[in-house]
Amino acid sequence: MAPQALDGIRVLDLSRILAAPFASQLLGDLGADIIKVERPGVGDDARQYGPPFLTDMHGNATCDAGFFLSCNRNKRAITVNHAKPEGAAIIRELAAKSDVLIENFRGGVLAKYGLDYGSLRHVNSRLVYCSVTGYGQDGPYSGRPGYDGVFQAMSGMMSVSGLPGDGPGAGPIKVGVSMVDILTGLYAANAIQAALRHRDRTGEGQHIDMSLLDCGLAALSHYVQNYLISGIVPERRGNGGYGGVPSQTFRCADAEIFVVASTNKQFVALAQVLGRPDIPQDPRFCDVSTRIENRDALLIILEGEFAKRRADQWLLDLDEADVPASPINDVRTVFDNPQIRHRGMLASVDHAIAGEVPVLRNPIRMSATPIPDAAAPPTLGQDTIAILRDLLGRSDDEIASLRMEGVI
Repeated sequence: MAPQALDGIRVLDLSRILAAPFASQLLGDLGADIIKVERPGVGDDARQYGPPFLTDMHGNATCDAGFFLSCNRNKRAITVNHAKPEGAAIIRELAAKSDVLIENFRGGVLAKYGLDYGSLRHVNSRLVYCSVTGYGQDGPYSGRPGYDGVFQAMSGMMSVSGLPGDGPGAGPIKVGVSMVDILTGLYAANAIQAALRHRDRTGEGQHIDMSLLDCGLAALSHYVQNYLISGIVPERRGNGGYGGVPSQTFRCADAEIFVVASTNKQFVALAQVLGRPDIPQDPRFCDVSTRIENRDALLIILEGEFAKRRADQWLLDLDEADVPASPINDVRTVFDNPQIRHRGMLASVDHAIAGEVPVLRNPIRMSATPIPDAAAPPTLGQDTIAILRDLLGRSDDEIASLRMEGVI
């Protein structure tokens, strides 16, 4: 098997729910050894975020929700009660043998057990310690709880999502996916790898302070930058955007499609497909800037043209004209897409209880360090004995005693 990019890196994963587990899953996909630490008998809260729940090979529901499966592949699992001194000691031992620790407890919680960065840096000075919280480690909101929807609202993301105006169906709307969680996980994984690079140069670990609110705001990107240089608050544009025009959905005779013709070349080609070569000659629509300035007038014309034919007819002609366009897939029809099938985005893993389970494949493709087939998300405590025995040198009697005392 070809080496993976993060072979030799061990990550101690104390996180739950989505943002931080997503970050550690990405590191695991890239070859890091992820040791997921969960509460005995309960586990990561995300295991309970169903239905739907995974079914075993006999069709019976398990205790693992699809939500949990989405962000916990390529991990080993151990159950440890960190609130017991013996449990905290086990986590400190694991941290001493790890390169990275990821956690998403509220600020100050782990310090009670000597598991904060200030404590663990004395155990392992090379440790990269990543804290993922709603608001960060400092500031007036640092002690508050929060979830993805709260941060979509607070960061401004909801304000630019949804239909414009105040009519029926209009108003701010949450992005369907837990987008701030996903983005924070991506930022965190990126930061961890940068910190490892620094550690390898200097020998020094460091603390990474990731805030969901910060990441949600940063994700607004050009929306915020446009505001900063103009003072104009972005309005909601439904399925339209703030780049070139057009870039949005259009209702055809039978269904909606998404079309982008943001360059002059694409726009001329679009006009030819629509049978309206006159449109690019109109001074209001002759270049990128004038089309943005006269967006509303242009969209009225385009909407009238698209309504004349079926979606599949338009998509065929747009493809031949090299104009980017797509049907509006759902999560069922997306897997019928020939490009998705060719890229192998639907994979499967061999689960300890359920057998073969379909999963999404990591989209990263690397020529020298390819990502191999994934290991299934672990059952609760699946690797507890192996980790304690093989990594920490605990005897069978010691492990039995820890189990009786409720430490594991």
